[in-house]
Amino acid sequence: MAKSIKVLSEVTGSVWKLLKQPGDAIASGDEIMLIESMKMEIPVVADEDGTLAELLVAEGDPIQEGQAVATISAS
Repeated sequence: MAKSIKVLSEVTGSVWKLLKQPGDAIASGDEIMLIESMKMEIPVVADEDGTLAELLVAEGDPIQEGQAVATISAS
């Protein structure tokens, strides 16, 4: 049975660029999106292998540290 894993942002900032879309295969360490914070681009990376099930934010959205930004379906 597949489990749903939340991907959390490690910083406060705004979503600069989405690098993956729902349905994409994800490997641990893959960059899912880039967050712009203090003029730096910080990647949000997958912690586990699976499929990107859902993006919870859109490009330009403000986000907070610890906020869920995506979910991965892992088996």
